[in-house]
Amino acid sequence: MRMLTQLAICAFLSTLFSVSANAGSVFLTGHDPDFHAHDSIGARNINTTALDYILDPLHNDIVAGGTSKFLYVESFVPTPSGHRIGSVGLVSSGYALGTDFEKHDATTLGAELDLLGTKYAGLVVGSDFGGLLTQAELNIMNARTSDIFDFLNIKNGGLFAMSESGHGAGLTIGGWFGFMPFVVSSVPASQSEVGTTVTAFGASLGLTNADVSSNFSHNIFDGAAGLNVVDTDSLGRILSLAGRGEFDPGTGLSTVPLPASAFLLLASLGGIGVLARRHPGSPSGRRRRL
Repeated sequence: MRMLTQLAICAFLSTLFSVSANAGSVFLTGHDPDFHAHDSIGARNINTTALDYILDPLHNDIVAGGTSKFLYVESFVPTPSGHRIGSVGLVSSGYALGTDFEKHDATTLGAELDLLGTKYAGLVVGSDFGGLLTQAELNIMNARTSDIFDFLNIKNGGLFAMSESGHGAGLTIGGWFGFMPFVVSSVPASQSEVGTTVTAFGASLGLTNADVSSNFSHNIFDGAAGLNVVDTDSLGRILSLAGRGEFDPGTGLSTVPLPASAFLLLASLGGIGVLARRHPGSPSGRRRRL
């Protein structure tokens, strides 16, 4: 009976702490790998690294539950000069349209956002240059900030968003990354990725300097907001950010969870320790007789 009680308490504590151990995952970048993945191995590596990060089943509860499909946000407008269809870049990166992801524009996006956490484990926002994100899609997501944060913080989903700048054909005009309101981004002139460097954190994800130095970038981030810097340009400005935890719309990443394995270990030890103190046969549980 005591052993069953001990196991029950450990199981309860493990469940309790494993929930708090997981958290939403976010990867934001000033690169436009949906555009360059058509013909660039480096851009494909950025896509797969970011998607592996936000869809990691050790942290994404929806993936752990059996659903790994992601929602890709991009318009179906005719492709302007200098742009490409971003979904083709994702296919070039190894993801199957219809199986691994669905593409939706402003006409259907609202209804699909309702399915974050059930149908979709990840939200992927295409670039506005060289991809085809338009202001119509951006406005819808900016109006659904609270739902996106619930998806991250409560359902432990993942978000990957690419460059937003208004460059190129001017498909967007403002409100960039407004669905992540803690982010402050600047829009310098589009820059060739010369001298771009991954940080130790970026390298830990599997990215190399060659991956982030082979194409172009279109926005920078003015601060980390608690996230990890993934790579910087030749002037040391932030090009990509990533992080896991509880996200606050005003301040960014507010808490960083321990790995789930650490929580499970602590939970189990905690349960055993409590029982040991109460076990009448243990030294700590035995009452002293005066």
